[in-house]
Amino acid sequence: MSLLTPSPGLIFWMLVVFLVLVFILSKYAWGPIINGLKERENEIQGALDMAKKTKEEMARLKSDNEKLIIEANAARDRIIKEAKEAADRLVESAKEKATAEGNRIIESAREAIRSEQAAAVAQIKKEVATLSIDIAEKVLRRELNDKSAQEQLVADLVKDSVKLN
Repeated sequence: MSLLTPSPGLIFWMLVVFLVLVFILSKYAWGPIINGLKERENEIQGALDMAKKTKEEMARLKSDNEKLIIEANAARDRIIKEAKEAADRLVESAKEKATAEGNRIIESAREAIRSEQAAAVAQIKKEVATLSIDIAEKVLRRELNDKSAQEQLVADLVKDSVKLN
């Protein structure tokens, strides 16, 4: 059992070696290790802060982008609406001008037709009057050559005039 129960000299030297090791480690190793851990902790905290700031900036940019998209959509809709209204006004104006021009052309055509009709009627009346005079002249020359024919013509005219009244 000597292995399980250490001797006091061994305990003493183990304690001395342990204390020397603790002193050397605290003097030369723990300071740089702790400083390295603190630097690493600071770097990690800085990276976390930067990530947080970046995330906030991304959220802000996303919000700004959404606002810009909404504004752009509103502007697009407004421009489309204005363009449609302008096109509707232009079409309506063109329709009104075309209707007015069509009515003017129709009225002009009606006037031309009336004028042509009146001229044709006047021409026909003139021709009928000329033909009537020519026919009457020829009939009267033939009829008035003999006296009994003249008397018969007057009697017929009187009869016709009595019938008309």
